[in-house]
Amino acid sequence: MKIRLDIDCTPEEARAFFGLPDVRPMQARMMEIIQERIEKGLAGDPEILLKTWMPAGVQGWEALQKMFWAQAGASDSGKKKG
Repeated sequence: MKIRLDIDCTPEEARAFFGLPDVRPMQARMMEIIQERIEKGLAGDPEILLKTWMPAGVQGWEALQKMFWAQAGASDSGKKKG
């Protein structure tokens, strides 16, 4: 036996039906806070903002690149050449 049920509703209607909270106001406020912090960081010293986003700095970026190329080389070495 196979039963198929199609429901045509908006995400807001589905949230209300299942009793889930509407988090749109909270999301909007969080985005405002994030935007304010980014703008404040850009207005000051961009280096501080960069250090916040990439705590390891240049060394971390170089390590990430080395890991990427090592993985790319490892996947390439498994191919047959001919």
